[in-house]
Amino acid sequence: MSGLLILCAVGAYLVVQYVTGGGGAEGCKVVSGRSDDQSYQFTPEQAVNAATIAAVGTGRGMPERAVAIALATAIQESGLRNITHGDRDSLGLFQQRSSQGWGTPKQILDPAYAAGMFYAHLAKVRDYEALPLTVAAQRVQRSGYPEAYAKHETDATLLAAALTGQSAATLTCDGRPAATTAATAAPTATGPDAVRTALVRDFGRDAVEEAGAEVSASATPTPTPTVTATAHGRTVTVPVPEGKKTDKSGRTESERGWQLAHWAVANSSALHIERVSYAGREWTAGSTDSRWQPVSGSQSTGGAEKSAGSVRIVTGQ
Repeated sequence: MSGLLILCAVGAYLVVQYVTGGGGAEGCKVVSGRSDDQSYQFTPEQAVNAATIAAVGTGRGMPERAVAIALATAIQESGLRNITHGDRDSLGLFQQRSSQGWGTPKQILDPAYAAGMFYAHLAKVRDYEALPLTVAAQRVQRSGYPEAYAKHETDATLLAAALTGQSAATLTCDGRPAATTAATAAPTATGPDAVRTALVRDFGRDAVEEAGAEVSASATPTPTPTVTATAHGRTVTVPVPEGKKTDKSGRTESERGWQLAHWAVANSSALHIERVSYAGREWTAGSTDSRWQPVSGSQSTGGAEKSAGSVRIVTGQ
C-alpha cells in the first residue's frame, strides 16, 4: 500500500511540474539582471510561447507589468503550453473558452491571437498596473482559483524583464532542434523566411517597421526584415536605430533590440537559429552554458561596433 502511495505522489509531482513548467534543466533559462541569483528554467516550447506573449503585448503598447501579468496567467493556466484541452471547452495558453466569447477554437489555439485577446481584456481593467498581479489576472480570467496566479509572479517578472528587453543578455537556450507536436506553437518551417514570418506574426507589421526593419511595399506575401547571406548560413538582420528614442510602449531602442535578440534565442530550437548578436554580444547554439559572449571582429561580419545597431539572426538553413 505504501508503494502505491509513493507512486501516486510521484505521479502527482510530475503532473504539477508539467503544468507549471518547473523542474530540471529544460533547455532554456532566464536569469535576473540583478545580483539576486534568481532564475527560471523552461522548455523551448514554453520559450516560444512566452516570447510570443511578450511580443504581442509590446506590439500593443502594453507596459512590462502587463506582460508579467499575462505570463503569470499563462504559466498557471497551461504551463506556457498551447494545449488542446481543458475544463469544458477551455483551450490554449490562457484556457480561453469559445462559449464565453473568446473566439473560435482555431483562433484561441493561435498563441498570438490568444495573447491579444488577453491584453484587450486586461486593458479594460481599471488601474491594473497598480493592482496585485493575482487580482489583475483574475479580473480577466474569472478563474475558480483566484489566488493561483500569485505563486508565478517571480518567474513571470523575470521572463517579462528579459522578453521586453528590460534586462540585457539574460535569456539563453541550448538551441537543440525541438520536436514539434500538434499542440506546439513552434512553426515547422525553418530558415530565414520562417524567421521573417515569425517576426511579423509575433510583433506585427507596424512593430517590425517601428524597430527599423526594411519592409517591402510590394505585394509579396510576407513583410520582411533585411536578409543577407553569410559564410556561416543565412542571416536575418533587423536594424535597431541607436539613441534614446522610445517606442509606443515607452521603451528605449536598446530595450527593443534586446527584446528582438531574446525573442530569436527563445525561437532558436523551433527555427534552427544558430547565432544571435546584438550590441557587441553574441549567443551561439550549443556553446558552453549557451551564454552571451563578447563579439570579436572575426566572429561577426562588421565586428561588434556594427552589430550594436542591429540584431543579427543566423539560421542553419
